[in-house]
Amino acid sequence: MATSLPPSPTKVLVVDDEPGIRHVLEVAFKRQGWDVACVPGTRTAIEALRQNPQPFPLVLTDLVMPDGSGIDVLVAAKERSSATEVVVMTAHSTVEAAIEAMRRGAYDFVTKPFSPAEIAAIGQKALEKSSIVAENRRLRAQIERLEHDHEALGTSPAMQRIDELVEKIARARTTVLITGESGTGKERVARMLHERSDRAGRPFVVVNCGALPEALMESELFGHEKGAFTGATGKKDGRFARAAGGTLFLDEIGELSPSVQVKLLRVLQEGEFEPLGGHTTKAAVRIVAATNRDLVAEVAAGRFREDLFYRLNVIAITAPPLRARREDIPLLVDHFLGLYCAKNGRPRLRPSPAVLARLMDYAWPGNVRELENVVERAVVLSRSDALSVSDLPEHIAESGPSAMSQLAFDIGTPLEEIELRVIRETLRHTKGDKSLAAQLLGISTRTIYRKLDGVAD
Repeated sequence: MATSLPPSPTKVLVVDDEPGIRHVLEVAFKRQGWDVACVPGTRTAIEALRQNPQPFPLVLTDLVMPDGSGIDVLVAAKERSSATEVVVMTAHSTVEAAIEAMRRGAYDFVTKPFSPAEIAAIGQKALEKSSIVAENRRLRAQIERLEHDHEALGTSPAMQRIDELVEKIARARTTVLITGESGTGKERVARMLHERSDRAGRPFVVVNCGALPEALMESELFGHEKGAFTGATGKKDGRFARAAGGTLFLDEIGELSPSVQVKLLRVLQEGEFEPLGGHTTKAAVRIVAATNRDLVAEVAAGRFREDLFYRLNVIAITAPPLRARREDIPLLVDHFLGLYCAKNGRPRLRPSPAVLARLMDYAWPGNVRELENVVERAVVLSRSDALSVSDLPEHIAESGPSAMSQLAFDIGTPLEEIELRVIRETLRHTKGDKSLAAQLLGISTRTIYRKLDGVAD
């Protein structure tokens, strides 16, 4: 049986030019179970900070030393890792020195002489803070990765076609129009375009054209100079300027007023814009637009400019509704469970087969956004390590029974025949997708193949 290794001891750096102080602190900290490194001055401390493979969680440094200041050690430690906590020690305490140390990010400022127990207690509290900061950073990074994981879009044929198209056009400069119902993930497609382009390291700026009043939209997009209108007390960069070198995503483009449509058309035709009260500026952005409206019908009704529509619709992508790609639901559920379990500090939850069956049967009028809200709600309400039907909203939990629950068998039907009929009915329900059927039944894909081949387990 494998045995786990004990955790590595916490590494602490002690910096002081007095050998006696170094010895006292080393003994006190080793009693805490910490791995202590002691150095006699500023230069050796900075060298230790740079050469240690991992940042020190805790540094204790004297303020005044022959070869430099403890402030220099503090700055070097924070440059190496902002999670490192630094305690500054001094026998020459002044208010100015304490203020400077705290301004630079010191955890505490301690005046000599002090007892070993006192300094050990301060070090322990500093380490607890360092651990919390490091864990928060790890969780934020995990959540950010989950939020921007493009694989969560899906693996259905419809999503594979979008993925292939995005791969082809990501590095192009042309405009893209993404259409689809509300909640289908149009912004996620736009982010994929940005992340796979050579603009990936530049800004991705979102403008919700339906959320800003018409009177503010022009200034919001193009910016303004000081005094351009009443209340313009200073210069303001618009979204075009903020997205320079990157991608400007115009969501709900169908909501733009006719006057702003004219100005946007000029940007697309001339490649430049003019801030209110300012001079013509080059528009160094790629424009990706999205809408849940039928822009062809909007053009026919005179509510959207035909020339602007054709400028935007150079390449069109349609985000399919969730009901048209039900095979992606288990993947999306797994993705959102990972995201919201991390956000709520919960162990990773798993959906029961009954939950997946209900979610597969539901029509999802709100599409992926509605599914995300349902999963978030379930994570908050669930009190076990697996989601159950009772964790779902009533209109989903109490909707019609799934096809799989409608099967009936005569008493005495052989178990092998029951298993085979359930597998076949589930495959009919999943349109032949064996991987999805296995998820719904809570068995392996290999088991499905064996059963269908007539080979007993």
